[in-house]
Amino acid sequence: MLLEDSDSLPRVFLKETHGNVKIQVAALDCTGCGSCAKVCPAPNKALTMQPLDQHRDEAEKFEYAIKCTVKNPLGVSSVKGSQFQQPLIEFPGACPGCGETPYAKLITQLFGDRMYVVTATGCSQVWATSFPSFPYTTNPKGRGPAVGGSLFENNAEYGMGIWLSVEQQRQKLALHVRELAAITEDKYLRSACEEWLGNYDDTDGSRRTGEVLKAIIEAHTPEDNEKAIISAVRENFDHLAKKSVWFFGGDGWAYDIGYGGLDHVLASGANVNVLVFDTEVYSNTGGQASKATPTGAVAEFAEAGKRRKKKDLGMMAMSYGDVYVAQVAMGANQSQFLKAVLEAEAYDGPSLIIAYAPCINHGLRCGMSDVQGEMKRAVEVGYWQLYRYNPTLIQDGKNPFTLDSKEPAGDFQAFLRGETRYAALERTFPSVAETLFKRTEEEAKARYAKYKALASA
Repeated sequence: MLLEDSDSLPRVFLKETHGNVKIQVAALDCTGCGSCAKVCPAPNKALTMQPLDQHRDEAEKFEYAIKCTVKNPLGVSSVKGSQFQQPLIEFPGACPGCGETPYAKLITQLFGDRMYVVTATGCSQVWATSFPSFPYTTNPKGRGPAVGGSLFENNAEYGMGIWLSVEQQRQKLALHVRELAAITEDKYLRSACEEWLGNYDDTDGSRRTGEVLKAIIEAHTPEDNEKAIISAVRENFDHLAKKSVWFFGGDGWAYDIGYGGLDHVLASGANVNVLVFDTEVYSNTGGQASKATPTGAVAEFAEAGKRRKKKDLGMMAMSYGDVYVAQVAMGANQSQFLKAVLEAEAYDGPSLIIAYAPCINHGLRCGMSDVQGEMKRAVEVGYWQLYRYNPTLIQDGKNPFTLDSKEPAGDFQAFLRGETRYAALERTFPSVAETLFKRTEEEAKARYAKYKALASA
């Protein structure tokens, strides 16, 4: 069985087998970052970095592994179970160790066979459309993400158009199915129509009853009065299963150039999901400062350290009261990220997930092989906070805000100096660095205190 961390594609080999499960990687497509080996949780490290020339035979094994299909024995509600699902993104054209692609990979494992992906100009579009290759793929049934890309300034509007189109097509399909149920004399066909209509908004139910309805229609010999309506239903078979619409984009889009459109979508109440890869800088255009760049960080247009604090996009979205909002960092808490994704997709309304994604532009002294570790350290010292705001809890009289971060501990200043984007300021403007770094820490503490107060309200 294939259990591959397709976002990093390490040169590794299997040291241990666990029952009938094997971790098989694509050796010839490895970028050599070592991220997967670094985070491998096995006590004796099931994954280790090895020279490619010693393991070229792994290429043939990979080709065999991708043809194997095994039903997930654990479901997707746990981190371990989610990794039994086939990733529907593989071999992206990202920098080795990229902090963005692991987030996208997991989402395709959960919803990829029924999802639309809308990408904004930026890294999430560059690594996703590195032509002539294309990383989004399909499962053995031929199902996979439908992907489209737009510009920085109108990605949210573009995605909103896709969602409206999907809604219109599904509503039209429901109208036809309802008409078919009313005119058919076939009791099995009528029952299948009614079952699907009853599960129209249910994720699993619409897929299950839709498959039954499709099979019955395919085997049914239509009467004259049924032909036109059955033809209309056939044209929209793809919409029998409820779809999951996702907007992918960086902080340059979500915090800055495209914020107006994003705000419009979040305020619309549309059932869409937004994933923001927060690299805290315009990554793909050379590392310019954005409104997500924290105080003290060095970037283009902020060579002497940014002087304004980071924009709190999550709090702005929460002010609507009916938007699901989460702030996550996979390397710090995988379970919290998985829970946020599942809750966001299940929420009947707009959702926003802000994901911390260390970037090669940060100049990590630990190296890009330890991006997940950098996420963990960022949360531990209080640089980044984890939380979830779930409006459905309000209906139960509960506090919708959950703070998933623990009290900050560790050396905040040492964390900053572990990244060149901060450490460089001490070399070029040492007198300024001390003041700005202190402000950065104070602002981070203030954010945590604000979130803590919300959680205890």
